[in-house]
Amino acid sequence: MSLRGEAAIIGIGELPTQRSTPGRSMLGLLGDAARIAIKDAHIRKEDVDGIVTEGGATYPASVAEYLGIRDVRFGTGSSMMGASGATGIAIASMAVMNGLANNVLVLMGVARNPALGGGGEGFGGPGGEFEMPYGTAAGANTGYAMIYKKHMDQYGTTQEQLAHVASNQRFNALENENSAFKGQAISHQDVLDSRYVNYPLRLLECVMPCGGAAAAIVTTAERAKASLTNPVYVLGVGTALDDFGAYPKPEFTTSPVARSAPVAYAMSGYTPRDIQFAEFYDCYTILEAMCLEDAGIAPKGEIGPFFAATDTTYKGTFPINTDGGQLSSGQPGLAGGFRHVIEGARQIMGKAGVRQVARKDLCLVNG
Repeated sequence: MSLRGEAAIIGIGELPTQRSTPGRSMLGLLGDAARIAIKDAHIRKEDVDGIVTEGGATYPASVAEYLGIRDVRFGTGSSMMGASGATGIAIASMAVMNGLANNVLVLMGVARNPALGGGGEGFGGPGGEFEMPYGTAAGANTGYAMIYKKHMDQYGTTQEQLAHVASNQRFNALENENSAFKGQAISHQDVLDSRYVNYPLRLLECVMPCGGAAAAIVTTAERAKASLTNPVYVLGVGTALDDFGAYPKPEFTTSPVARSAPVAYAMSGYTPRDIQFAEFYDCYTILEAMCLEDAGIAPKGEIGPFFAATDTTYKGTFPINTDGGQLSSGQPGLAGGFRHVIEGARQIMGKAGVRQVARKDLCLVNG
């Protein structure tokens, strides 16, 4: 049995991504995003009978109680880090296809108040033995810097080439009302002139942690036919796991996308050549680049020349991360990875406004 065309997204909701959300709770933000998605789907709150959340700090039962949604038939968490949102859509699709629910609400988000401090792996974490001796760093900067340097040495990738990732996505974010960087232009040279955080990673190649939330409504293909919105059908999905961190892997310039993408393509009946635009996980320029290679958008080792020669803005020949992605719209926790699903759906629904891509029938999304 295949998921192909058995489920569809019929409603989306996204809050403006903000550097901080003082006075807001995670549940409050999730509630706002859920209301937008339910309204966008033209259904009632009472019609929602399934919930998928991150499953850690946001248990499905707690969210259902907060939202006042009763008689939930299906609920679960999707704890796949940045891929939690995309995986949540796959889980919701399986649920409606198998009759476990009719309308599943998938939602992710986080409230952020920098004054309260933050966490970090530190020397006691899994990376302590191999990454941290080279210097403490915020987020995952050290691991991705290692991957970036290895990719440069292995394939001849240059910083000038990957700077196009960040500058093109900032162009995409300029007219995005939900972007933390709306109206704040940067050039290719600005990226190259930004300071190093972990060589060869520069500041403008790294994601900015933010607060925000997003939600989507998934229903059966049959119900989607009667929807008042333009349904976004799920045609193929694939998942894969890898070691946590770069250091244990003998070949760490290849991502799990090399194993998940072929499954999704096979299920959908399409190939990389058929894809019209892409929304890819981008906490760092190098991860987006590497995953695009592994998905077959460019041959392995040739993603640098691809970005140097291809207009990847929403006006271009192959648009990527048309809302600015996380790099130029911010990373609101796990809703950062979820934003790629939301933007892909928004484009296919024809709701992207001035950012609308010309060809919008087939999108490849990576979490």
